[in-house]
Amino acid sequence: MSATTTRPIPAPNPLPTPGPERPRTGPRTRRWWRTSLTAYGYMSPTLLVMLVMMAVPVVMVFTYSTLSNVIMVRDPEFVGLENYATLLGDPIFRKALGQTGVFTVTSVALHLLLGLAFAMMLNSGLLPRLAASLFRVIYILPWVFTASIVVILWQLLLNPNGVINYVLETLNLISTKVEWFSNPDLALGSVIFINVWAGYPFFMISLLAGLQGIPSDLYEAAAIDGAGWRAKFFSITIPQLTPIILAMAMLDFIWNLQQFPIIFLATGGGPLNATETIATYTYNLAFSKRQFALASASGVILFLISAIVALFYVRHQKARD
Repeated sequence: MSATTTRPIPAPNPLPTPGPERPRTGPRTRRWWRTSLTAYGYMSPTLLVMLVMMAVPVVMVFTYSTLSNVIMVRDPEFVGLENYATLLGDPIFRKALGQTGVFTVTSVALHLLLGLAFAMMLNSGLLPRLAASLFRVIYILPWVFTASIVVILWQLLLNPNGVINYVLETLNLISTKVEWFSNPDLALGSVIFINVWAGYPFFMISLLAGLQGIPSDLYEAAAIDGAGWRAKFFSITIPQLTPIILAMAMLDFIWNLQQFPIIFLATGGGPLNATETIATYTYNLAFSKRQFALASASGVILFLISAIVALFYVRHQKARD
């Protein structure tokens, strides 16, 4: 009988311990770096221009708003938020802030209403093709004119001896000539009217494109179900146009917050600050009163308000995509 021998079971090889991660120096990594550097090399001129033309002025204005009267003083001192406190204590600034809100909200609302009305009229098919084309050209003309031409045109029409007063007198709607730009009670309304006239074609064109993109099947199905024009408008047209309306309203809100040429050329912020907005107030502080630090603080406040609306606009666009 032979004795059985047991062989010892070899111990498993220990798992290799991970060493320090080696840098990626393979061909793929080198190709990625080469591609990235090439892309940034092509973008560098644009990035440099954006840095010089946008980032540097913004940083300078923020810095100026925390100093004593810069430019006019050789060694301005750091005053923190004192300029902002001075502005908030100025009744003219508070009046300009309120009038900026009135000007902006009214202009955006009327731009939307007029633009939607004209867009629906041009899209209705009631007009002959030639007349619709002619009206498109006529309606878009206010948007083609520069601000100076728009203001000069309406200054001539709204002159006390101009056409508007003559027509109103002929129709016995007024008994004396109206000073549209010199009367503090009418000046802001007159400027808003000019701004609305100059800006509604932007809404009209965009909404007309949106209307032409709505499938006609929706209206045909609604008609089969017995829906009238009101039900079609509120159940099909408005929901289909809502993304366009929201995007344009936010853009128009930002533009009207910063509206300067029409107001300044028409009234310069007067009479008696009746048409003063943040934009004209900032200009007058800087270039009439030489208060550049206060003007910088006023510009920063307008920038922050615009940035908040722009943030909502960007978030809306991302959600839409």
